[in-house]
Amino acid sequence: MMHHAAGPVGTGDDDKLHEECGVFGVWDCADAAAVTALGLHALQHRGQEATGIVSSDGTRFHSHRGLGLVGDNFSDPRVMAGLPGGRAVGHNRYATTGETVLRNVQPLYADFEFGGLAVGHNGNLTNATALRRALVRRGCLFQSTTDSEVFIHLIAISLYATVTDRLIDALKQVIGAYSLIALTNEALIGARDPLGVRPLILGRLAGNGGWVLASETCALDIVGADFVRDIEPGEVVVIDDAGVRSIRPFGRPRGRFCVFEYIYFARPDSVMEGAGVYEARKRIGAELGRESHVAADVVVPVPDSGVPAAMGYAAECGVPFELGIIRNHYVGRTFIEPTDHIRNLGVKLKHSANRAMLEGRRVVLVDDSIVRGTTSRKIVEMVRQAGAAEVHMRISSPPTTHSCFYGIDTPERGKLLAARHTVAEMAELIGADSLAFISIDGLYRALKQGGRNAEAPQYCDACFTGDYPIPVPDASHNDNRQLSLLTESR
Repeated sequence: MMHHAAGPVGTGDDDKLHEECGVFGVWDCADAAAVTALGLHALQHRGQEATGIVSSDGTRFHSHRGLGLVGDNFSDPRVMAGLPGGRAVGHNRYATTGETVLRNVQPLYADFEFGGLAVGHNGNLTNATALRRALVRRGCLFQSTTDSEVFIHLIAISLYATVTDRLIDALKQVIGAYSLIALTNEALIGARDPLGVRPLILGRLAGNGGWVLASETCALDIVGADFVRDIEPGEVVVIDDAGVRSIRPFGRPRGRFCVFEYIYFARPDSVMEGAGVYEARKRIGAELGRESHVAADVVVPVPDSGVPAAMGYAAECGVPFELGIIRNHYVGRTFIEPTDHIRNLGVKLKHSANRAMLEGRRVVLVDDSIVRGTTSRKIVEMVRQAGAAEVHMRISSPPTTHSCFYGIDTPERGKLLAARHTVAEMAELIGADSLAFISIDGLYRALKQGGRNAEAPQYCDACFTGDYPIPVPDASHNDNRQLSLLTESR
């Protein structure tokens, strides 16, 4: 039984690195779909374009997928009544591959000889184009344009007997960064890419002892589940009525977790790889202050992602922390005809200057990143118009000089401001009196790694260094733009 809903896609900011996706799965819970909807609500920050849930009552699968936010799709009691069963998987989508249309909304579902299978995937497969072409030549018919469907077809043509072995067979053929959850008649399965670039955690529900898989620990908190552990890089976990079984088809590889989870992507109240995100961001801000402090009267975050780093910066440097910029949390699509004049005013829909905290003061603005630079320029201009005497921009990540191929939506390299300009040139372009980024070693120090080990980096930091830990074979199959991106990065 399949239900589909259509709705408006949430607005995006093309001057930010966008979230990848969020996945959530539950096994052995009386209200599995409702619990999954709550979990997806907590993971809304990881994708706002579309959402979906597939539930199972042990015999039949039930699905609802729709464009828009979790609350837009799963607040109707009639929708929830159509998702019975004690097992479910859910997905929040931000499109990194494939257009945003209903056929690309996950979890994807297919009927096999062995029964139904629902799959939700966070990340990017870097050989999806090559695999897709090979599968089409074999006669496979694709229903979507997302790389996640590759998993469905690889499982379908696998010669292994069990669903788990078929999934592992598929995982051994794909290359990329991913966290994946799959629901079958017999089990809930979670898998993480061999380098553990994308996050996945295991939790246990209080009371009945059911199991949860999720992208972040904040999704456990909202459903009353306890954190058990991170799924390890390259690990496959199979959850059924007998408990949790771990399989390691890739051995025990050394992980390269995405460092940008700590800087921006994860919710501040999550714990990633054993480290609290909120405290990590404060430490990053403190290190930024140690490296690049300038005489100032006030430290102001660019809300919301810059807040913890600004707090750390202010505490380290002994400068008052103030909310000099107020964010409007209720911005939807612009309801006014988007003329050039309105576009230029657009930043004021999201941010307003708190003049009382800015006028006549030397201001340090703290933000998490600069991508294209357009938003930073408008923010600096807005702070100056509010009467700031000086505006100094400080960024809690190193310069973003390279595109990401691992599930984060970044512009092509030629549109990244830091790929084309020096820091001094960037400062002039955004209109700041000075600009500084945390160093790559400073970032690692803030994450308690004692600096970056160039021979064996502890994280995936390719967007800052161009050190891509996973091959990108599709670059030789895709258009010249992507090929040039990879060539430039070497």
